[in-house]
Amino acid sequence: MKNILVLGAAGQIGSELTMKLREIYGNSSVVASDIKLPLSEALSQSGPVEKIDATKAEEIALVVKKYNIDTIFNLVAILSATAEKNPLLGWNIGMGALLNCLEIAKENHCALFTPSSIGAFGLNTPMNGTPQDTIQRPNTIYGVTKVSGELLSDYYFTRFGVDTRSVRFPGLISNVTLPGGGTTDYAVEIYYAAVKGETFYCPLNKNTQLDMMYMPDALDCAIKLMEADSSKLVHRNSFNVTAMHFTPEEIYNEIKKHIPSFKMEYRLDEMRQKIADSWPNYMDDSCARKEWGFSPKFDLSLMTIDMLETLKSKI
Repeated sequence: MKNILVLGAAGQIGSELTMKLREIYGNSSVVASDIKLPLSEALSQSGPVEKIDATKAEEIALVVKKYNIDTIFNLVAILSATAEKNPLLGWNIGMGALLNCLEIAKENHCALFTPSSIGAFGLNTPMNGTPQDTIQRPNTIYGVTKVSGELLSDYYFTRFGVDTRSVRFPGLISNVTLPGGGTTDYAVEIYYAAVKGETFYCPLNKNTQLDMMYMPDALDCAIKLMEADSSKLVHRNSFNVTAMHFTPEEIYNEIKKHIPSFKMEYRLDEMRQKIADSWPNYMDDSCARKEWGFSPKFDLSLMTIDMLETLKSKI
């Protein structure tokens, strides 16, 4: 990777991934883009910024040629719970941006990273130790776009030789950018409530187990996959990756070790609960570990310590 374009740089992943890439590859080598400007002060002042509507191929193509881009990180999507409120929008943005990126990557010989998700699985998928290759029958439009994206990306690799790569992210937990309508967002919001001394109202039931990952591991994961030797990759779209799995009750008890006064109550969000119930308890990520050396650093205990320390200084 020499010249990199990040689409969706204002989002939960993009805002941190862009800065991490600039730290590694140099500020001028990483272009941050989003449909809405201005971006954060950190993104705007540290490197080039372009306004791009990723559903318009010509806007992506102009920036790719302007900066001689060789790698695209396509992070454009409507998250699970939000997409269920407007399925057509979820499809048009998720698939429209991806197809544009695939065509532009083909024409300009770019590598392309597009994250998939734990949401690509469904009720017929094995819930415990979900295999790398298994049945994928999601019941959300978000999941449908992710499965479609995996298949389409594989097609562009086998048919046209486009260097497409992807991971199935679990729920992502960040101390920088608030999430935007995902089913696993409670695992971010709970830390903010704890630090603010507020009672947290959990939208999932206490026994709902889901795969999770702390954002520093997610950033390393995406970058390491794109840096991996292509000849070593048996799979491409998309690798299971995970770092930890827990229930709301378990994360609550972990936080209480540090903030004993913290209170949580359950107020079920039926739509989010239905989505969560269709996702695996935990995935088998042995292929990612074997093929390109995936190895997360944070578990629930280490993440909780870091989240609370960071948010206490931030809020």
